[in-house]
Amino acid sequence: MAYKNSLENNLKDLNLEKEFFTRCEVFISLLQKWGKVHNLSGRLTKDDIEENIIDSVYPLNFIENFDDYESFADIGTGAGYPGFILAMAKPNIKAYLIEPRVKRVAFLNFVKNSLGLANIEVIGSRVEAIENLEVDLITSRAVTNTKLLFDITKNISKKNSSYLFYKGSNLNDELNEEIEEAKLDNCKIVNRKDRNYLYLKGKK
Repeated sequence: MAYKNSLENNLKDLNLEKEFFTRCEVFISLLQKWGKVHNLSGRLTKDDIEENIIDSVYPLNFIENFDDYESFADIGTGAGYPGFILAMAKPNIKAYLIEPRVKRVAFLNFVKNSLGLANIEVIGSRVEAIENLEVDLITSRAVTNTKLLFDITKNISKKNSSYLFYKGSNLNDELNEEIEEAKLDNCKIVNRKDRNYLYLKGKK
């Protein structure tokens, strides 16, 4: 179980349950099998998947009281990043994984059922078409620019919803422009390797 130990060592500060790492092993195995057949992700080595898992849950290091969120929606979950990984790490929080591509929806549902994750609901749709859903936190990894993400998620947000967007670090000037364009104040930007995490805590 060297891989499991490696992942545990990298995430030891988060105090995640043992079950999370067991589920990660299943996720990795299934993604490698499905990914080769259905082209779910271009990065399918264990090291690459491990890095994506760490990237997905890293915001738990700096978001205080993450467990206060009762629900979150991940826009364009794809092969599972970050939404599926966050849902595994926080099985007490209701997770809506929004993904329009059929093969990816089938994969997410298969892994969800294989792991018995009752907190996950996979929605095969574009976020703009979703009705009767409001969540506490909206996440997305490199789907589109920040202002557009706010615009297309209005229908699933509450007045006090928070936002967590995973952005590339080589786009610092563009990211600053996006923040200006979206008229954001009070947002937090945390950098790790080639990633900028943009977190906007909703007003209570």
